[in-house]
Amino acid sequence: MTIAKTMTPNDLKLVEPKNLTPGQLKAWKAAYDPKNKAFREANLQGEALVRWKYQRYIKDYLRCVASVDDNIGRVLDYLDESGLAENTIVVYSSDQGFYLGEHGWFDKRWMYEESLKTPLIVRWPGTVEAGSVNQDIVSPLDFAETFIDVAGGEVPGDMHGRSLVPILAGKTPADWRKSFYYHYYEFPGWHDVRRHYGVTDGRFKLIHYYENDVDEWEMFDLAADPKELRSIDGQPSVAAEQLRLASELGRLRKLYDVPEEDPPASLRGGRDNPTSAKIREKK
Repeated sequence: MTIAKTMTPNDLKLVEPKNLTPGQLKAWKAAYDPKNKAFREANLQGEALVRWKYQRYIKDYLRCVASVDDNIGRVLDYLDESGLAENTIVVYSSDQGFYLGEHGWFDKRWMYEESLKTPLIVRWPGTVEAGSVNQDIVSPLDFAETFIDVAGGEVPGDMHGRSLVPILAGKTPADWRKSFYYHYYEFPGWHDVRRHYGVTDGRFKLIHYYENDVDEWEMFDLAADPKELRSIDGQPSVAAEQLRLASELGRLRKLYDVPEEDPPASLRGGRDNPTSAKIREKK
């Protein structure tokens, strides 16, 4: 998933998307055809080519962000103008963060901070203090429970998240989570990110890469090394912290009922998963 080696012509908008209406295609061609023609004529190589890829990628990303921002503004304006704002909760979030060149990468999937941390902005007049910031560890797992709670329903006991209502009101429960579990197992798959799971408490992070041919650990001190460039796994100075995280990792895997067989048979390649099997055939 490196910008230098892995970006496809589709990622770079060098080929026409296949799902556009005639009007959208016309607009797309007007925006990209002249730039793509200039790129092909330049015949860039080496570092100059990598720089061009990054500029194309980051400018498209920022244009997308600006468009999202503009249209969230339209929604909020409508709520204000229609008198619905006082009785509406607006939640903005994402499935994961995204690499914008950090580690030389684009996309997501790894447990490093750039893709682990996700945006979460909430507007709830009368409950959430405007402009306030909260540092508690929350998860998309909490969203469903939050919506059920707000609607006055009873949250089922077998759901893994918790309602964010007390946190949004500025009253974090004393027993709120102090750590976060992450697990990625779609290998082989997009960008060949190897299977791994881990735990973080916001200061330290412990990651385990596991498979028959892989058994590696990484540990990071996010205060001393926020860009996660130097693993401190196995260093005597953090032995107590590593033991604590390893214990917490085991507790969370039990709490979330992570299957010992990983991935489960239903997620393996073959007849159970034609898509995964197709990816393996291509490799």
